[in-house]
Amino acid sequence: MSTPPPDRCPGALRLHPAADGGLARIRLPGGAITAEQIGTLARLATGMGNGILELTGRGNIQVRGLGDDTAGVVATLLRDAGLLPSDDHDRARNIISSPLSGLVGGFTDSRPLVVAWDDLLRSDAGLAELPGRFLVAFDDGRGDVAALDADITVMAYDETTSALLLRGEDTGARIAHEDAVAAVHALARAFLRLANGAWRIRDLPAHARAHLLSEAGLELESSPQPVHPSERPQPPIGWFAQEDGGVALGAAVPLGRLHARLAEFLEAIERPLLITPWRGIVITGLDEWRAEQVVRVLAPLGLVFDAESPWARLSACTGQPGCASSRTDVHADVQRAVADGDLAASGGEPALPEHWAGCDRACGAPRGATIRIAQPGGGYRTR
Repeated sequence: MSTPPPDRCPGALRLHPAADGGLARIRLPGGAITAEQIGTLARLATGMGNGILELTGRGNIQVRGLGDDTAGVVATLLRDAGLLPSDDHDRARNIISSPLSGLVGGFTDSRPLVVAWDDLLRSDAGLAELPGRFLVAFDDGRGDVAALDADITVMAYDETTSALLLRGEDTGARIAHEDAVAAVHALARAFLRLANGAWRIRDLPAHARAHLLSEAGLELESSPQPVHPSERPQPPIGWFAQEDGGVALGAAVPLGRLHARLAEFLEAIERPLLITPWRGIVITGLDEWRAEQVVRVLAPLGLVFDAESPWARLSACTGQPGCASSRTDVHADVQRAVADGDLAASGGEPALPEHWAGCDRACGAPRGATIRIAQPGGGYRTR
């Protein structure tokens, strides 16, 4: 087996030298971010970056266009804002969860599990060695983030029990909700013992994958009923009545590019925010009057509250000028395609996601998406 290349996944401390300057990736466990924190990132992007916050497919935020001499200042700002609680574990804090968990539906509230795992992760010095691409997901039973192929997924099976999935596949192991974080810890430690340079569980040799559960001291349940992650999870977009009587607003952010000025408007709402793994935003804890005002003000500024909008299913890689490997300005091409109605057939209802890419790597393509890849001579081919 060939030796895997070194892990160069960017973080808040390790900036990636992109074609348009340094790139910092700020991990947000469960996508949670306060209004004040997003305001800090908006001012960081305006003062030292390109003025845009990029939302990622793991519910994180990236700031691009940073100068070579800004790393120290960026780290200080993030620490002061509570966005960099551990220098050593910065890149290991890849945690996603069902965005509406604890607000609307689901068997259980996955938010406490996110907090507990993040705390335990940061308390274990050895887990700082987890690769920057290793991903843990907590799904409250609706099957949304369980469909995103995390390395380890805890998916609520019923009101008391969770299923363990590896690489998005049900292992058959069933655990009590209160034992979920300990099981994730055991699996993460077992992965490191078996990794030999692998970035993800899917990169392990077959024999190592087969022994991961036993290495972690976990046993299979006899003939459990299987769990069923959603084949086509839908991003939370629109108006959601919270179970506590409040309102949550879900919005698509076209191509995941949130302009700093719009982020400052979000700060002014002074409500908790969630960045979703579909590069969108959920604004939580609103009353009906304020929710109506938010839609009225922020929709004209670029947030998309209509789940039927083409922007609800479109994504794209960075493209030119940010990526030297891209053959074209992908974002400009997508903008023209939307204006001209030149999108792939939906293939059914709801419409399939569509991802545009500037080279054959198709970075950031969501699972199950129709992929358009820019060609050397111009135009795109569909994959």
